[in-house]
Amino acid sequence: MDNWIWFVAGVLGAYLAGAIPFGFLVGKFNGVDVRTVGSHNIGATNVYRSVGKKAGLFTFACDFLKGFVPVMLSLSLTKTVAAAEGGEQVVETALHTYLPLAVGVATVFGHMFTCFMKFKGGKGVATAAGMLMGLTAPLTGAALVVFALVVYFSHYVSLGSCLAAAFMIVGIWLSFPFPWLTHFGYGNAALCIMVTFVCGLAILKHKSNIKRLLNGTENKIW
Repeated sequence: MDNWIWFVAGVLGAYLAGAIPFGFLVGKFNGVDVRTVGSHNIGATNVYRSVGKKAGLFTFACDFLKGFVPVMLSLSLTKTVAAAEGGEQVVETALHTYLPLAVGVATVFGHMFTCFMKFKGGKGVATAAGMLMGLTAPLTGAALVVFALVVYFSHYVSLGSCLAAAFMIVGIWLSFPFPWLTHFGYGNAALCIMVTFVCGLAILKHKSNIKRLLNGTENKIW
């Protein structure tokens, strides 16, 4: 029962952390309501365009960390609970595997559907990148390189985001022969399903961007 209390509390806390609308707060601090300018999105890209470079990068860092920190805390918690109960195998299936995954999904959902803004939020790319960095750092690092290269050469953040998300989906399913790619140290079907779901949802949230990319009306980052 105590394990389930930790599980529910962790997921709820992760959602609330993910729901903090840093883009909106940064915009307000600079006298801009990002919901009324540019793409009307509270994500880092719109803050970058509408408020400024430093504000956009700061927003990206905050959104990244609100995905990364809860996952790392959940991983630390599972180790603490396991040690208190006499060994890691005690909570292997209940907490060790599923709590970090559930916490990760909760942070992304919090960003996309924040309770602080009538359940309207950003597209979840930075937050998803943060939480995935905690679970599969090498693969996420490679995806961030893909993102940076696509944005550098195309100037389209949306294209970079979608291609990086697609890279993660393909990469995680190919990770089974390379257990060092994930935090768990072995091929984890639950992790693969979670990454596919989150990255697929992030691509879906870019539906309007994809339409504009296809018809040549998408805004460039600079």
